[in-house]
Amino acid sequence: MTPPGSATLRRAAPALLGYAAVRALGLLALAVWSAARDTNAYTLLTARWDALWYTRVAELGYGYEVRLPNGDVHSNLAFFPMLPWLERLLHAVTPLSYADAGFVVSLLASLAAAWGVFAVADHVYGRRAGVCAVLVWAVLPVGIVQSMAYSESLFTALAAWSLYAVLSGRWVTAGVLASLAGLTRPVGLAVVAAVWAAGVASFVRDREAPTAETAPRRGAGAAAARVAPRALGMLLAPLGAAGYVLWVGHHTGKGPLGYFDVQAGWRNGFDGGYAFARFVADKFTSFPSALAGLGLIVGVALLLWLYVVCVRQRQPLPLLVYAGAVLALALCASSYFGSKPRLLLPAFPLLLPLALALARLRTSRSVLVVGCLAAASAVYGAWWLNGSGPP
Repeated sequence: MTPPGSATLRRAAPALLGYAAVRALGLLALAVWSAARDTNAYTLLTARWDALWYTRVAELGYGYEVRLPNGDVHSNLAFFPMLPWLERLLHAVTPLSYADAGFVVSLLASLAAAWGVFAVADHVYGRRAGVCAVLVWAVLPVGIVQSMAYSESLFTALAAWSLYAVLSGRWVTAGVLASLAGLTRPVGLAVVAAVWAAGVASFVRDREAPTAETAPRRGAGAAAARVAPRALGMLLAPLGAAGYVLWVGHHTGKGPLGYFDVQAGWRNGFDGGYAFARFVADKFTSFPSALAGLGLIVGVALLLWLYVVCVRQRQPLPLLVYAGAVLALALCASSYFGSKPRLLLPAFPLLLPLALALARLRTSRSVLVVGCLAAASAVYGAWWLNGSGPP
């Protein structure tokens, strides 16, 4: 894919400036809230929960684990290596600590992700929808995670640009970025699925409805030139995720599926949503928690409704496959229920119907809506990170 130039940057500038303003508001609210509670906002962003695990991988490598009193083993092999690699690289070439490097990577990756979200939405629905898509993604209640030393922003950037490469027919670039996404988070499989689905559909279309480029009169050479990049992109896409999973299996001596044993030590896995359904059902044992249970049901219903709307609006196949896979993997994971909103953060195609609705409003109204949502998101993020549990 041709590197983004000044013209494309100018086209995306309103989206990126709006995104930066929303994130700055979120960080300001976090700083004020944390100061009032006598906590350190920067520590919450860079040295708590998953961020601390990533920093340890960057500094010490793999092999660190914590054995809990109940026998569970929390191994840092559960964390994919792309973010720690970047933290280590930035630490090596600058005076930044590993935690500081993680924060810088997250900030830069979040801007790259916002640009990627804009590129995809702009390609499918136009510039105004692209700007609105970025702003809707920025004002999500868990948007503060985009500024944490977590891997969500980095993953979203790689996923969004891989999807854009698929939509614009740059198959090798799409495959490389999908492979890097697969080295960033387990949900990288969703990007791989999107690349493969688009590739297979493209092969089927070429077979059923030959174009002038694929007609026999153009010869086998032209057909091969068209097919080869697509096939290479599909071949490259799964290498990152497969390579890390296989390496973990070899490293632990537990065979090709050893990574799933590592995840089991965290009591995490894929059970089709059974554990999450039980978690929601248990909320209805008392009145106060029943309200939370009802909220969870409404939230899941909203997500499913948004996906149905995406289908009805005929989003491109790779976006539907990607968003559906992220949604399924997040909702059907068997643990860390409080983290599900964060795990859904990369599913930005689900927000495109909301972006289209926002784009139809007059500019003054859309600014008012975004401003109110940004303020609410900033306050919620500050309260959330200062809470008792990890996001």
